[in-house]
Amino acid sequence: MHSRQRLVEQRLKRVLKERIRPAVHARTVPLRVEVWDAPGEPVPVAAGLAAPYRPVRVGHRWGPAWSTSWFRISGRIPEEWAGQRVEAVLDLGFDVTGAGFSTEGLVYRPDGTVLKALNPRNNWIPVADPARGGEEFTHCVEAAANPALCDSHEPTPLGNQPAWITGSGHTGDPLYRLLRADLAVFDTQVWELAQDLDVLGELMHALPESDPRRWQLLRTIERSLDAIDLQDVSGCAPAAREVLRPALAVPAAPSAHRVSAVGHAHIDTAWLWPLRETVRKVARTLSNVTQLMDDHPDFRFAMSQAQQLAWLKDRRPEVYARVQEKARTGQFLPVGSLWVEPDTNITGGEAFARQLIHGKRFYLDEFGVETEEMWLPDTFGYNAAMPQLMKLAGVRWFLTQKISWNTTNKFPHHTFRWEGIDGTRIFSHFPPVDTYNAELTGAELAHAVSNFQDKGAANSSLLPFGYGDGGGGPTREMLARAARLGDLDGSPRVVVERPADFFARAEAEYPDAPVWLGELYLEFHRGTLTSQLRTKQGNRRSEHLLREAELWSATAAVRTDFRYPYEELDRIWKTVLLHQFHDILPGSSIAWVHREAERTYTEVLAELREIVASAQRALAGDGDLTVVFNAAPHTRGDVPALGAAVRTTATEPTVGPVPSGDGFVLDNGLVRIGIDARGLVVSAIDLADGREAVAPGEAANLLQLHQDFPNEYDAWDIDAFYRNTVRDLDDADSVTALAEGVEVVRTFGSSRIRQLLSLREGARRLDIDTDIDWHEREHLLKAAFPLDVRADHSTAEIPFGHVRRPTHTNTSWDAARFEICAHRFLHVGERDRGAALVNDSTYGHDVTRDVRPDGGTTTTVRLSLLRAPRFPDPDADRGTHRLRHGLVLGADIADAVREGYAFNLPERSVTGGEREVPPLVTTGDDGVVIEAVKLADDRSGDIVVRLYEAHGVRARTTLTLSAPWRTATATDLLERPLAGADPIRPGAEEDRSLHLALRPFEIRTLRIGLRGDR
Repeated sequence: MHSRQRLVEQRLKRVLKERIRPAVHARTVPLRVEVWDAPGEPVPVAAGLAAPYRPVRVGHRWGPAWSTSWFRISGRIPEEWAGQRVEAVLDLGFDVTGAGFSTEGLVYRPDGTVLKALNPRNNWIPVADPARGGEEFTHCVEAAANPALCDSHEPTPLGNQPAWITGSGHTGDPLYRLLRADLAVFDTQVWELAQDLDVLGELMHALPESDPRRWQLLRTIERSLDAIDLQDVSGCAPAAREVLRPALAVPAAPSAHRVSAVGHAHIDTAWLWPLRETVRKVARTLSNVTQLMDDHPDFRFAMSQAQQLAWLKDRRPEVYARVQEKARTGQFLPVGSLWVEPDTNITGGEAFARQLIHGKRFYLDEFGVETEEMWLPDTFGYNAAMPQLMKLAGVRWFLTQKISWNTTNKFPHHTFRWEGIDGTRIFSHFPPVDTYNAELTGAELAHAVSNFQDKGAANSSLLPFGYGDGGGGPTREMLARAARLGDLDGSPRVVVERPADFFARAEAEYPDAPVWLGELYLEFHRGTLTSQLRTKQGNRRSEHLLREAELWSATAAVRTDFRYPYEELDRIWKTVLLHQFHDILPGSSIAWVHREAERTYTEVLAELREIVASAQRALAGDGDLTVVFNAAPHTRGDVPALGAAVRTTATEPTVGPVPSGDGFVLDNGLVRIGIDARGLVVSAIDLADGREAVAPGEAANLLQLHQDFPNEYDAWDIDAFYRNTVRDLDDADSVTALAEGVEVVRTFGSSRIRQLLSLREGARRLDIDTDIDWHEREHLLKAAFPLDVRADHSTAEIPFGHVRRPTHTNTSWDAARFEICAHRFLHVGERDRGAALVNDSTYGHDVTRDVRPDGGTTTTVRLSLLRAPRFPDPDADRGTHRLRHGLVLGADIADAVREGYAFNLPERSVTGGEREVPPLVTTGDDGVVIEAVKLADDRSGDIVVRLYEAHGVRARTTLTLSAPWRTATATDLLERPLAGADPIRPGAEEDRSLHLALRPFEIRTLRIGLRGDR
């Protein structure tokens, strides 16, 4: 029986491939083809249509990497094809099977309107249905010669922006050859036969051997194949289909699992292609989707990432109009609630709030839709603040499938409630099909059913179907499968519907769903916390400068006639949010993407610095005093938080190094730092209690070099075995005393590092400024701090709070967290105190414990400074970098929070006449951190203040306003009043205070209306 099954499966596969599918377009006549090669970047549609074309034949070679060629195809429908459906079939050189990873094309009518797109799985163009016979047609195809970079993970120069793009003419060898250009009759019966056999064949293969249905299908398929005349497939297709009809009519069991199939096309906003190509991918994908909707009214398609639709609106308005039309019919479904699908490990808290704000607002303004789902199928782990942020934006449901990529532990649920650090819970679902690019195959559906972790308690799952990553979307073949699988014995019931319909039903079906507390850590792709340092620095600095720009602009607008830069800040925020996409910020895109990002960040930072400077000049006024501005949420000496004051004394200077033995000592009366002849920190004493922070016999700020050659994804992964080989960089070229600290220079391999170790008066933080000229390959550079602390957990800053993670490896879940994310600080300590590492641009860290012979415990905290992966960017991170980190002694969590902000928000000095600039708003508790102060987006002049409890404890605080106010209203992230939140009014005319109570890590947004007499 098994050999017979194998023979039938082999026979079915060959007959489908070599006879039935080719017979769908068997009656053909050749098309006339002409070509025009665009000289540089993609041209406007009108220019492409009007270009001077030249005739070519099938076999024509075209397309150096990243170039665009326009093909004009034309033909005449034969008279004898009258009454038939006629299509053009075009193969641009589709030598790979995946959609979106090689050449693609967008088809235009002569008037410039878009018809549909072409890719390796979708190579047909509708011409006439039915044809009259004798009519002529002409279409143009904008063909993109995108290189196929996903076939292997070998380093390639094709990921660079070609030099000819900024010049004229093409250079480089053509990548593609035109393989087919035919006008053809579409044989509906043959196509339907192919779909029937495809569905039943896959169902047969997926059923267990013990199921009689499997063997019944085998015999049915065999009889159908016997009914096919291989020399006349078209003529016998109806009879072969009739054999299959009874098997397709058997309904599913009443207990069958229900699959909610949602049309989808994951389009990476950048990855193995630049941003400009994503714009075209969006147009191509949505042209296909809307064309499918015309033929299939029940088809539903969900699309996330408001940025992509904003591009479409701006650059392809005719396609956008079609999308809006289909949104009105309920077929096109905006989902996701975010500006892009961002990385959620590295993105800062306020920036993540803006992802929700700008995403939700776009969908409301453009489609009138209040999105309720967060759709993040492909992001590399999810921070524990997200449930609260989702709820504050009106998001009810969360979806991803990426945790199925875990390499150590299988996540125990597919449907559950996710609880964040503040206690907020969000109903969540991981599609058990384990892909967001499903094709509705029998194997996929069988896997979804068998893999579903919540059987018994729940019986529903969601399945996103459609070609993705590079776009493409669903095809007519996928919709044919869905139609056949709606109620078919042996298969789950497949229903094409909205994600919201699935979530509402699933939540009602599973009211006591289990709870998962804390972050959703992805046991994979840990290297994305470190790859492409310049991109990460650009993001970190942009986030903090945006905070400053809004703070000082709002303060200046309230106190002076300064114009609040609404348009500029809106545009800059959207640019920064765009670059937080989960293959840009993590450092996993081609070289072109990251070089372009670096240029963009340079422009963004320059513009933000000018906004900050302009607002500060307006606040400081005229004069020759030194006015110092402090954007941090905590006071700095005599300068208030979020305000400014005249500084009459010099900034706290750094202490000078004092020779000691063969090294130096830095001592400011609070801490004493010992640096040996190797330039390593061998002692760090908190003079208040005489406690030594550096573990006995160890040295801190030890740079360590590891071989870094992961098993699969270079830029994405750090595999645990990297620790097996390590080189301590403890040889110094020079260790020199300077007025500002101790300079240490080291060279190794092809690289050079200069570090300045400094200590300021009045500080308990050792600052380490590092300049690196980095030219290693496939290596990881870490900075190690072995501390005399017994810590069974570390505490890392995440958006709007912090998380505690075990430092031990008691369980496989603990062991899998061998590389962790921290934002501005990572703290380790005992019950009373400990130490914190702060940084200005580092996210990857690791923490290990060792018991010493003396019974003490050494807890080693390391920062991951640089990597050198070779794919997809073979020159990733090579070149010069500057980064900073600091060791804070005697630190508790409050110290870590304060120092993290101070380290990233430097004081700024302006010459002026004002002796003081009072902050617009202050809190009476250092643990209640003001994260944003801005003017309301609706331009009403109201002040919006976002704050949160940062220490993980309950807090009561007084919020004091320096300007007279009339109302204060608690709002959601979109600055809309929360349900049941009545406006608060001052108790007395002179009262400028608000009294707040916050639970641990609670985020609060307040909208404050000012009095007109301010």
